[in-house]
Order: sequence, then structure tokens, then C-alpha cells
Amino acid sequence: MLRGRRGAASMLSDGDRLAMLDELENSGLGWFWASDADGNLTYLSAAIAERLDIPLDDLLGHPLPALFAPIDGDGRTKSLSLMLGAHKSFSGFAVRAVKRPDGAVLRLAGQPVFTSGKKFAGFRGTGADITAEYHREAETQRLAKYDSLTGLSNRHRMAHQIESTLTAFKSAKRNCAILMLDLDKFKQVNDTLGHAAGDELLKQVAERLKRSIERECEIGRLGGDEFQVMIPDVDDRGVLGDIAMKIITMLKQPYSLDEGRCVIGCSVGIAIAPHDGVTREEIVRSADLALYAAKNGGRGQYRFFSGDLENEAIFRRRLEADLDTAVREKQLFLKYEPIVDAKTQKVRALEAHICWMHDTRGEIDEEEFASILDGSSQVVEVGKWSIAEACRHAAYWPESIRVAVNVPVPLFAHSDFVAEVSRALQEADMPANRLELEISEAVFFGDSNAVDRTLAQLFKLGVRLTLDEFGSGYSSLAYLRRAPFDMIKIDEKLILEAERHDSRELGLVRAIVALSGALEMETIANGIESNALLVSLLDCGVDYVEGPIFSDPVGRDVVESELLGDGWKIQPTVDRTKRARRRTVFRKIQVIHDDHSYEVTLRNLSKTGALIQGLADVPKGTQFVVDLGGGQLAVATVIRSSGDTQGLEFEQSLVDDGSGGLCTRHRVSPYALASAGAPLAALSPGSYKAMQGGMLGQGASVPQFGYAPSATHEAA
Repeated sequence: MLRGRRGAASMLSDGDRLAMLDELENSGLGWFWASDADGNLTYLSAAIAERLDIPLDDLLGHPLPALFAPIDGDGRTKSLSLMLGAHKSFSGFAVRAVKRPDGAVLRLAGQPVFTSGKKFAGFRGTGADITAEYHREAETQRLAKYDSLTGLSNRHRMAHQIESTLTAFKSAKRNCAILMLDLDKFKQVNDTLGHAAGDELLKQVAERLKRSIERECEIGRLGGDEFQVMIPDVDDRGVLGDIAMKIITMLKQPYSLDEGRCVIGCSVGIAIAPHDGVTREEIVRSADLALYAAKNGGRGQYRFFSGDLENEAIFRRRLEADLDTAVREKQLFLKYEPIVDAKTQKVRALEAHICWMHDTRGEIDEEEFASILDGSSQVVEVGKWSIAEACRHAAYWPESIRVAVNVPVPLFAHSDFVAEVSRALQEADMPANRLELEISEAVFFGDSNAVDRTLAQLFKLGVRLTLDEFGSGYSSLAYLRRAPFDMIKIDEKLILEAERHDSRELGLVRAIVALSGALEMETIANGIESNALLVSLLDCGVDYVEGPIFSDPVGRDVVESELLGDGWKIQPTVDRTKRARRRTVFRKIQVIHDDHSYEVTLRNLSKTGALIQGLADVPKGTQFVVDLGGGQLAVATVIRSSGDTQGLEFEQSLVDDGSGGLCTRHRVSPYALASAGAPLAALSPGSYKAMQGGMLGQGASVPQFGYAPSATHEAA
């Protein structure tokens, strides 16, 4: 049979065989190449040169390794010169032309040729264009690692990158920060403008994220509206706080989509390895807890992980679970914030705020309760109760005083909302025009026909309507044309920006006042704390004002007492400021001197210093290392000393911790503790010997300071 085949082949003339090879080469189905013993290219199908877009003369006579470079897909591909130098057959070798690194991809196969004397004479081989196949495989590999929508790393790749980075960094004793991000109000956009708008929004978020972090990092989208950032070699919480704040600021700027303009927010949780975890599971969990705390703190903010966040998260979930009991057992109550006539300073209305008298926690104020209620299944039930309760109270007030109640979006969209409002008015026997319903612009993201129908029914009922948070980013004149609003409430964040930056934001306030006047509506500004801001707002022509400069929310008994006289008039007082929402500073801490640790009471804390109490006879100029817990050590010098109280000045200022408190920029690395014989864990009292910068003792010494006689401390 073999002789038969050879016989059949021999029936073609040499010319026919050459013609057949030419046709095969020109068809692109088969290409050929050859080299001499020195590796110089002696033959190449013209079709290959044409496919590479390189003149054939620029290829022939040159060393093959100088013309083609292997595609190193996995970092293990051998060099072409080594392949040729082995004088052995090879196949499936993917290359690109050196002159066209982004051009066609070829797969080469070669067979060594030897003379009759078994002397190497070069290679003869074939080639194939695999460009399309290569790009398909590359795209498949890319989709396995990257998010198809945003192009960022996907969940799988982020997990691998964090895992491998932490493993390498552990042996090198390096730091790594993980940021967890969650978009605020994204679901609202997705549900109302559609999934196409949501997808486009996520793409724009990804681009802003990449621009906002100006250092080496890995950014990923984990799915939905959740993102993750890994920043290697950064443990400075001042730097990380600045990065988080820049992300929050950039992501809250308005977005332009084909379906309309929208604004979202962002919350960020931050954890740092090895302080907050050593493995990927530990550090990601820590960042998740910090994110949960940031969202519960009011959203649009960042939080660093700390050891107490887990207990805080557990307690928070218990509160959310207890909300059903709170409604059922009537633990909720209302406080009222006065709304003051800007010209006369007389109280014209009172805004209802919902508070909670928890059976073990005590009073939960309006701000914390609002964050607990947000997203709860009880939001509609609580909203109905607040309207009925506010009407019941206001029925006993003078007829000139109105009551304002905030309407959550889910309550506004509820089928029996208008009927519930009507029932509350009837049961309280109160005129409808004394009830003001504050409605967020977010309601307009719902079914426009249903929204218009509800607004028309409320207008017919006779209640007053206030457009809440105007200027928060959704603002559109279309809302004002469609709805019968009586008042525009300027967004509190815009008011606060006006206080900080003055000119541009005040210009926006003036524009809103002018717009409301043209539409025969009134304006109200809230959250006012300073007299300077009040004067500026009055100059802008705002009709009504409220905020701490007039009064914090007060109980029903205070309201009824004040309304008994000849009108309730409140003079603005600059001493009144919004209550600081931070943990108390009165707590026990450790201070270290030489190789001794002392327990003292931290009286107050600022970025530049602290006041401690409990030690006697401490001279000015004494240096302490102040242990604020969790590996936070601050070097401080005593600048004032009186009895058992010392004023300290920090060597390096503290930074914001994202929740209204303060923290050190750096923490003692668990790696440093491990090298000193301590476990790879959080710093604990007494673990200071042999620590770099930790007031090393030069042998045994006697404590220099004793506890003050009035203190109840035991010796450290």
C-alpha cells in the first residue's frame, strides 16, 4: 500500500506539485518556513509576511529569535532560541512578530534537518494563523478573572489577589489595607430607572473609583453594588481616611445617564493587616464589620475596624429585631423640633422626630432610630403610627401651630397611605391644613402615575406638602411642576456646605429661594448651628429656619408648656450646638514610663493632646507612651501637671476615625510583638518590654510614680 501511495504521488510532475504548494500557501490553510543551521530564516511563505504586514525582504536572512517573540501566557514558556538550539522537533509554539507586538498570532511547528553525514542543517516547519483563537481564549481567561460589566477584578480574582498578597506580606512583615465599599441608594436607581441605567451607573462608578485612588492598588467589584479595594504597604489611617473620603466625595457627585440624572452615595469600611487580621477571611470580615458600622452611622461615611465593632454589630441586629416589639408594646415616642419664622423668630410649626425608649438600652434618639428604621420591614407601620400620634398631640396646640411629619418612601407608595392620613386627621379632629407631610424627592423614582395620583389625593384632602431634601442631587423642576407643594425644604448637607464654603452654596440657596418665590412656595432651612450662617440664610430670604441654634428636639410636655403663653418665641443662641455623636472619653487607659505601665483615667482627648487623671507627683516634661488600646500607642509629653491631673501633648497628632472619634495614625505591628515573644494578636497591657520605641527598660527599675491618694487604682 505504501508503494501504491508513493506511486500515486509520483504521477504529479514537479511543476504540478509546486503549483499545489503555492495554492496551499496562498489559501492560508498551510504556511511554510525554513532556517539554516545558524537559525537565519531562509524561506517564508509570502502569505505569512502579508498577514504580519512586514515586507518579506525584512524577514529573510535574519535570525528567527530576532524576528519572533513567544507569547508568555503563564510565565513558563521557553525562549525561541532555546527551542531551536535543542535541534529537536517542536509544535504548538505561539509567537508574535517583534515588530508587530499587537499584530497577528502564529503557531509554529518545526522539524530539524540533518545531512547524510548527520550534520544539523537547520529547520523546516509550518505555521498557522491562530489570532482569532488566541483572542477567544484570552477573553475567556479575562472573563474568569474580571467583571464583564466594569472591567474591574471579580470576586474570584480579588480573593486570590488578597490571599497571595497577605501570604507574601506575612513573611515580609508588610501591611495591607482592605476597603469594602457599598453604594447608597443604588437599588433606588436600579428599581426606578431600570437595569440598563443601573449597569451604566456601575460603569461610571468603576471609572471614578480608578481615578480616586492615586497609588498602587487592586480594585474589584464583588457583585451588585459592592466593591473592594486592596492597597498594599499602607497602614497610616490618616492616609487611608483621606482616600476613603475622596472616594465618598467623588462617588456622590451627580451622574448623567440616558434615563436621567441621579445621585448616589457610598459607605466605606477599612481594615488593615496584620492589625485587624492575618488571613484573608479575617481581614475581609473585619472590613465588612467596619462597613456595616459606617452604614449604620448614617451612610456616606467611612469607619475603621476596631475590636468593639463585632459587639456593636450584634447589638445593632438585636435592636433591629426588637423593633417589632417596640411598635407592639408602644415603646416609641415623639419629640418635636421647633420650626421658626425667620423674620419674627416665633415658632410656627413643630417637626416630629421618632425616638425609642428601649427597655435595656434606654432612650434611642431620633438620629440613631432613623438609621435603625431605614430598610426595616416596620417602616410603614412606624410611619403610620407617627402621623396618627403627631395629629393626636397637635390637636391640643393652638390652631396657628402646624405639625410636620416625615413620610418614608415605602409609606408614600403604600396602597392605603392617603386613607391612613385621613383617618389620623378624623380621629384627632384636626384641620387638614395643620398637618405638613415632608416628602422626599425619592418618591418620584416610583411609578409616575401612582405618584401623581397620591399627590392629587393629598392635595384634595387639604394637607400641606413639603418637598424634603431639595438640592440633594435629584432636584428637578419637573417635580415642582407636577406636585402641589407648599414648601421646599433645602437639603441640610447643602446648608452645611454653605456654612463651610459660603459663596457658591449660598448662591444655590438664593436660587432655590427665588425659584420657590416664583412658584408661590415657601422655603425652610434646617440644621443651623452658627449665627453667621443664620444671618447669611436670612439675607438669602429663607422663610423658616430650624436647628440647634434655636432648640434641640424636645418632649411633648415642653412643647405644650411653651405654647401656653402668648406665642412661643425663640432667640438664637450661639451656645447651642449639635450634640457630639461620639463615645464618651471618660475611660481607663494605660500609660507607660520606662518599663512600667500605669492605669489612669482619660478625661478628654483631642487631636493634639489629652488630659489624664490618677497619678501623683508627675513633673512637667515627663514622657509617656499613651496606650489607647488595640495597639494604638502615642508618645506624649506632660505640659501641665496639677495634683493628680496631667495635660499631655502628643508628639504626632491623632486623626479622625470616621465616626466622630480619634485614633492614632499607626499601630504597633503584631509582627513586632511576635518578634518580641508576644502572640500575633492585639496589644495587651504589660507587653511592652523589648518593643521598639516602647520605653525600653535598661534592667529592672522602680516605678517613679504612685497613684494619687484620691484614686482607687491598684498598683500596676
